[in-house]
Amino acid sequence: MLQDSTILVTGGTGSFGNKFIPLTLERYNPKKIIVFSRDEMKQWEMAKLFEGDDRLRFFIGDVRDRDRLYRALDGVDYVVHAAATKIVPTAEYNPFECIKTNINGAMNLIDAAIDKRVKGVVALSTDKASSPINLYGASKLASDKLFVAGNSYAGGHETKFSVVRYGNVMGSRGSVIPFFMSIKDKGVLPITDPRMTRFMISLEQGVELVWHAFEDMVGGEIYVKKIPSMKMTDLARVVAPEASQEIVGIRPGEKLHEQMISAEDSYFTYEYPEHFKILPNINNWGTSRERIKDGNKVPEGFIYASDNNSTWMTDEELQTWIDRNYNEIGKI
Repeated sequence: MLQDSTILVTGGTGSFGNKFIPLTLERYNPKKIIVFSRDEMKQWEMAKLFEGDDRLRFFIGDVRDRDRLYRALDGVDYVVHAAATKIVPTAEYNPFECIKTNINGAMNLIDAAIDKRVKGVVALSTDKASSPINLYGASKLASDKLFVAGNSYAGGHETKFSVVRYGNVMGSRGSVIPFFMSIKDKGVLPITDPRMTRFMISLEQGVELVWHAFEDMVGGEIYVKKIPSMKMTDLARVVAPEASQEIVGIRPGEKLHEQMISAEDSYFTYEYPEHFKILPNINNWGTSRERIKDGNKVPEGFIYASDNNSTWMTDEELQTWIDRNYNEIGKI
């Protein structure tokens, strides 16, 4: 599907884009990948990494700017929407800015994609969008709803919209692993709560989920990757076994455990070998055999959360991942 196509990635210089772009170039050999983002320095640094590859284009722009999106989407076949304000405390203290990017930006992209006859859009979501307690999660839940409903909003146009949802991306900029690694020599690691758990996913797994969504989607599905959980105290012990741990309390808007599928979602959720699929509960899409395919309905009241997960990452698995990715941790 992506082979010989033109793909645009919003927020393309972020952690996801830095992994999605080289892997997609290698696997699918697209005609063109357009990196759409607002940071000229990050674009300049990325361009140096792909110097001489004429399949890459760089487009300065912001998803808040509707007109700029229309120009950028000219001739585009597929879009991956990765642009977001995503740091929880930042969103709590700058709520207007969070809304402008995460909700208004989603609306702008939906309108532009339909009018420019884009074939498919996959939007990146987060575990924080399930039963949200912070503004970032609430804004991403609203964004998810917008992209799902975009399939009706498209009217007679053929543009399809779907969403992928996953948890903490291991080693990405600003995440807990590089943070702990940067301060481990101080001998003390801050732990918000000794009970805290998080989902763990690699960027490669996130990319593969997006690829699958493009291949599988009919429109309106939310794809949830099956991934392991880990306690933050265990993660800290693996990163810095000699350091002590200091309990500092939960930050504004932070959850004790993360959730990707709520009990309310369970009525329209189906299970597959490597993922779950939440179907829309509008337009009878939740009972659409075309969308369900070979999935099995989850039990009523099913919840997929980081504390009730059936799969847990071991110390050895985390250490192996750190050893294998040491030079890239925190850089993308």
